[in-house]
Amino acid sequence: MGLDRAAERQVQQAARVVAEIAEQDDAVYGVNTGFGDLAAVRVPHEQLRALQRNLVRSHAVGVGPLLPEESVRAVLLLRANTLAAGRSGVRAEVIDLLCDMLNRRVHPAIPMHGSVGASGDLAPLAHAALVLMGEGETVANGVRRAGGDALKAAGLKRIELQPKEGVALINGTQVMTAIGCLALHDGEVLAASADVVGAMSAEALRSTDRAWDEELHATRPHPGQQAVAANLRALMAGSPNVASHRRGDPRVQDPYSVRCMPQVHGATRDALAYVRRVLEIEINSVTDNPIVFAEDRRVVSGGNFHGQPVAIALDLAAIALTELADISEARVDRLTNGHTSGLPPFLTPDAGTNSGFMVAQYTAAALLAEDRLRAVPASVQSIPTSAGMEDHVSMGVHAAHKVAEIARNTRDVLAIEALCAAQGLDLLTATTAPGVEEARRVVRERSPRLEDDRTLAPDIAAVGDAIAREVLLAAVRRVIELA
Repeated sequence: MGLDRAAERQVQQAARVVAEIAEQDDAVYGVNTGFGDLAAVRVPHEQLRALQRNLVRSHAVGVGPLLPEESVRAVLLLRANTLAAGRSGVRAEVIDLLCDMLNRRVHPAIPMHGSVGASGDLAPLAHAALVLMGEGETVANGVRRAGGDALKAAGLKRIELQPKEGVALINGTQVMTAIGCLALHDGEVLAASADVVGAMSAEALRSTDRAWDEELHATRPHPGQQAVAANLRALMAGSPNVASHRRGDPRVQDPYSVRCMPQVHGATRDALAYVRRVLEIEINSVTDNPIVFAEDRRVVSGGNFHGQPVAIALDLAAIALTELADISEARVDRLTNGHTSGLPPFLTPDAGTNSGFMVAQYTAAALLAEDRLRAVPASVQSIPTSAGMEDHVSMGVHAAHKVAEIARNTRDVLAIEALCAAQGLDLLTATTAPGVEEARRVVRERSPRLEDDRTLAPDIAAVGDAIAREVLLAAVRRVIELA
């Protein structure tokens, strides 16, 4: 990966504008002034490089566990991409080094906590910028080493920051956006997987497929709702199990957790589609301050670094994925409740001596409770900083961390549901639709039918991994077409 040569020309043009401004006496924020509440402090020419070094050093105050490698790599990629727009005034060498660090796997050690999403993700981005200066730390295979040593070992040279380059490296929303993009991918996989797992449960509960009627859903044409209904129709098409109770079944309707899958799963899909639109705009935006318009030699100070668009979108994603866990747990409860399921209590053929899936439902409930706590919006939790200059902040990284955790919990709730549904289908000894049969096969390859009690934690982890890595979806998609 490297900087496009056409983009390099615009990058260098903006860098020349900044270099010329730095030689002049007019005060320009981020070039020859202090930062935040210190913006009114004019910095002498001979201290402009020290200004940028000190900015990065002083802002590297993150604490807590380190971001995982995939998040750090996403941060470096997005930071290079926004600088490559040629509106930040950095030299091409800065972007080249970011790209080289990615290519040679030099990963800065970035603590999780410290950003309030004000001027973007200042503290975590400062930890990344330190390494470009030959300072800070990197991490590889769990081992931390000095940033300068890591650069040297990779055959890279540190850079000395020029005017504005420090602020350009740490101003922006790349940390919240990077974590959010990865969580969005996971969420979209979960949304599609929930349809498959929900169809398994519907078959195990011998539910009707009439609730997926195409004309019914055309009367309320939300895109997500229609997509989920179409998936459920495809998943249950030709099921002998469903056909066997279309006549003579005393039940008039199924419970909401089954009947309303198109409406609930569909709302999650529509919410995630909005989040995708926001993040696609954000990853290709300039979130620096000030912004350089080299074509007419203007430098404009504004607030593109503010993380509110991302924070609100990620809060919405958190709510949407929590709802997937919520309705999935309701189906788990229905499957394990022998009073309402029509199946043996707790899905064990020998209830009493065995507890079956009783406590697996507890785990699903516990995970859902955690999701609900994390679904409380972060974007409304502003706390003023910088002596009141930054008097409204986004808390976007908090929103990102929350949705990433919610995605992991929701994956495990769906894994528990898949195990319960497969067990229910086995106990019915019923033949189901091809899509559902393929899903059951994937589960059974990782978890044999439960005859006598055993430790189910490894089974949950194995099925959760199959969901996360899209093994379940890929298998089903080889059999039927899914949205």
